[in-house]
Amino acid sequence: MRKGLKASSASLRGMKLVFIGPPGVGKGTYAKAVSETFGIPHISTGDIFREEVKKGTELGKRVKEYLDRGLLVPDDLVIEVVRHRLLQEDCRRGYILDGFPRTIVQAEALERFSPPDWALLFHAEDSVILERLSGRRICARCGAIYHVKYMPPKIPGICDKCGGPLVQRRDDTPEVISERLKVYREQFTPIIAYYEGRGKLVRIEANEQADVVVPRVIAALKKLYNLS
Repeated sequence: MRKGLKASSASLRGMKLVFIGPPGVGKGTYAKAVSETFGIPHISTGDIFREEVKKGTELGKRVKEYLDRGLLVPDDLVIEVVRHRLLQEDCRRGYILDGFPRTIVQAEALERFSPPDWALLFHAEDSVILERLSGRRICARCGAIYHVKYMPPKIPGICDKCGGPLVQRRDDTPEVISERLKVYREQFTPIIAYYEGRGKLVRIEANEQADVVVPRVIAALKKLYNLS
C-alpha cells in the first residue's frame, strides 16, 4: 500500500475521478500528485491513443486511421478505447480521467460502464492561463519544459539539460491561446452542466502555483472520501 494511505482509505473502495479544466490550468500536474498520493492511475486519452497505436492493436489501427487523416476520433471509438483501458488491473482501485469525457455521449457512456464519483473542475483566470502558456518554452532537442518567469533556464534560450535551443510552441502564442480557451468553453460547458446536475461537480480554484493548488486538491479529496 502506498505511502499516506490507510486500510480505511479510498484504495479499498475505489476513487474514480474526472479532471476538467482549460488548457494551462495544470490538470496534468495535479493528476500526477493525486495518482502518487492515492495509488490510482492518471489516464489521458491522448496517451491511450498513442499506446494503442504503438502496440498495433485492432483498436490502435482504427484510431490511427482517423489521426492520420487529421480527423477527430468518433465517440463510439473513443468510448471503446477508454472502456478497454479501465478494464485493466491498475484501474481496479480507481482512476483519474484527463481529457475524457469531451461530449455528453461520452459522459453518458462512462456513467454506464464505470461511473465517476466526482468531476473536479479546475478554474484559473484567463490572464493567469495566458501568462502560464505564453511563457512556456520547450527544448527543441530533448523536449524539456521551462517557463520564462516560473522556471527559467540558467542561460536564456538554452536548455540546462542538453544545451538545445528553447522554442515557443505555435499553440502557446496569445492569439492561439485565446482561441483554445474559446473552444474549451464551447466544448466543456455542457459537460460541466452534466456533472453539476448530478451533484458530482467539485470546483477547485487554481490561480496559484502548483505548490499551493496541489495540497488544496489533496485536502478536497480527503474530505470527499472521509480520509484522515
